[in-house]
Amino acid sequence: MKNIILKIEGKQRPSGGEEDTIEFITEGRYYNKNNAKYIVYEESDISGMEGCITTLKIIDDKIIMKRFGKASSELIFEKGKRYVSNYNTPYGSLKMEILTKELKYSINEDNKGNISIKYNVSLQGLSEGSNEINIQIM
Repeated sequence: MKNIILKIEGKQRPSGGEEDTIEFITEGRYYNKNNAKYIVYEESDISGMEGCITTLKIIDDKIIMKRFGKASSELIFEKGKRYVSNYNTPYGSLKMEILTKELKYSINEDNKGNISIKYNVSLQGLSEGSNEINIQIM
């Protein structure tokens, strides 16, 4: 397991609304296990998920993002595929649907690289929009 620094940028565009962007730098850990790459980091108050741990599991053309803590979820990103999961909050659970439009990543042998995910999200039909996550492993 290697300690790493991550620069994370998230963009949210609610349907019919203005784009909201957050950016933060955090420490994380990187490791390989069973032919998958893992990145683990703590969320910050900037992301609105303070107290949550996020794990990215990268396998071939798929990235699985799991969050644990006050809110928990599992998002599966695979270009052109639609996945449904639950987004659990202290106030209840919502059905979340993800459709990945773009998924790119490159991580070199020095464990440096970039991850870019663009996706549409729908929260139980209550909220829809397009999101983007860009992670730089420094």
